[in-house]
Amino acid sequence: MTTTDRGHLLTEQRNRASATIDRMSVAEAFDVMSAEDALVAEAVARCKPQICDAAERIVAALRRGGRLFYVGAGTSGRLGVLDSAECPPTFLSDPSMVQGIIAGGDDALRRPVEGAEDDRDAARDVIDERRVGPDDVVMGIASGGTTPFVHTALARAKERGAATIFFACVPADQVPDQADVSIRVLTGPEVVTGSTRLKAGTATKMVLNMITTLSMVQLGKIHGNLMIDVDTRTNAKLVDRAIRIISMETGLIRDDALTLLRSAGGRAKTAIVMHHCRVNADRAEELLQRHDGLIYRVLEETDRSE
Repeated sequence: MTTTDRGHLLTEQRNRASATIDRMSVAEAFDVMSAEDALVAEAVARCKPQICDAAERIVAALRRGGRLFYVGAGTSGRLGVLDSAECPPTFLSDPSMVQGIIAGGDDALRRPVEGAEDDRDAARDVIDERRVGPDDVVMGIASGGTTPFVHTALARAKERGAATIFFACVPADQVPDQADVSIRVLTGPEVVTGSTRLKAGTATKMVLNMITTLSMVQLGKIHGNLMIDVDTRTNAKLVDRAIRIISMETGLIRDDALTLLRSAGGRAKTAIVMHHCRVNADRAEELLQRHDGLIYRVLEETDRSE
């Protein structure tokens, strides 16, 4: 196997603060790790322009019926799959709207798949198999920046007309990319040298959370700061959350909120519009569709007409 020296990469450099961590007590090692983790949020905040640019492109794509694809290998791929899997129960989004692609397929979610991150042919194939096109956005995640699977997938997605985003924790002068948006969260050397499941992994999770949450807010999946499109088909906890949301927004007691939720087909958003606009479920859905799913716009129109 041919190898390339990656020792110059920021994520592969040695962290002076943890150089003697093997001799530290648990409490001392905790302090080192905690201090290093505290730097992650600052590094993410410095990438605000790029993260917002990425979210705006994703919103535009999703509004026209496109999809968001995360592509990664190892920890990066697993975090992409995790974020995509969390969207349907959190935002009642179609499972096809946000999709995670990990090098090596589903087997790689639980165990390493030898050579998967270097498989350029598989990367091209999976982009073709998903029929990625001009309405879609593909976000490549590679903490160390060099993963061939990710770069090849992004290149193929660009050839097929998709918008592309690249995420890494190394500067562009160390590993360049050709994506439309390049997010470089510079978290620095890891506590355990090269172990990007640590600070880089934390940064990845933060950025993916931000991107999908910001996007779903713009798509009307949140009202105020409430998870208004909660999927009540999933479990009892989410049914309870929907009932409480309806109660908060309407002033109804719990039993009445549950009755309203049932009449709305289990959709808290629809139930709230039904209550405030004094309409049935079908009409509430029509109003929401007219106003891009945003409850506040529906209510503003109702207030103006009264």
